[in-house]
Amino acid sequence: MRADRLVSLVLLLRQHGRLSAPTLARELEVSTRTVLRDIDALSAAGVPVYAERGRHGGFTLLPGFRTELTGLNHDEALALLVAGSRRGAQAFGLGSALASAMRKVVDALPEGQRASAAGAARRLLIDPETDLLARRLVTEELPDAVVAEVRRAVFAGHRLRIRYAAAGRDPEWRTVDPIGLVTVRGQGYLLAVRDGADRTYRLSRVLAAEELAEPAQRPEGVDLDLAWRERSRRFRAGGDQVAVAVRVDPAQREDLLGSAVAVLAEEADAEGRLLLEVTFQDPRHAEWALWQLTTSAEVLAPQWLRDRLHDRAAALAARYAARPAEQSPSA
Repeated sequence: MRADRLVSLVLLLRQHGRLSAPTLARELEVSTRTVLRDIDALSAAGVPVYAERGRHGGFTLLPGFRTELTGLNHDEALALLVAGSRRGAQAFGLGSALASAMRKVVDALPEGQRASAAGAARRLLIDPETDLLARRLVTEELPDAVVAEVRRAVFAGHRLRIRYAAAGRDPEWRTVDPIGLVTVRGQGYLLAVRDGADRTYRLSRVLAAEELAEPAQRPEGVDLDLAWRERSRRFRAGGDQVAVAVRVDPAQREDLLGSAVAVLAEEADAEGRLLLEVTFQDPRHAEWALWQLTTSAEVLAPQWLRDRLHDRAAALAARYAARPAEQSPSA
């Protein structure tokens, strides 16, 4: 909306002092021509914005001008700046709205606290794109129009028609009663009911969405955290899951738990190693996960998994036992 954009433009000028039209256009995700029209509208409304000519020129506000946004202390604003993770906002198509909100948070602070809060927020990093081993944390790119339609139906309490591409199946249309939206590690999910049964849909697989006029058949109140935990429990209990007893070095515990579906039991042995019973999605998943831990873990049961890991290790040892065959220079 233009009114929101005008407010954002004023806040950008207040926080940065002087900005060029191309920079403002990039920040507001509009054209330079739109920025110039907005500058004219602000001037006509009495906002003291003026242009400075020259190589380092741009638009700026008359010194001392401020908007009337108050009520946040330093720690409250810092908490909002840190909590405003772009990863979660992007999962629901709210990335640009988050940027606008954060500008308003900074501007709400008294003059003396504004710079210190923004500087403190830059000293804290939440959910970086990679971990210490340079493994990327994938954030799904979702079409704004699709996510906005889903979001509107959830908030309005209306039924929703979605074209959904389930894994390994052709896309098809289905009508659901939306309950809420959940984001986990940058991936968004729609919790809904379809034909009286709980359903969970990954937002990246929703190819199209249409909010319907009829009200959704759903309870008035909902505990999303409880609903997500219950659906997670049912998911972990389904499929061809296998239980594995494993002895693992404590230093590798998090790596094991990061690949397992669930932990059924855990205790320490007399030597300080951990004895765990964990489940994996299927036999192939179990073999892959335990192979990654090399000698840091030992499968105690089932025997078939021990045999598979033994055979794989024996084949690898045999490969490296012999000297490599000499290759010709042209190979």
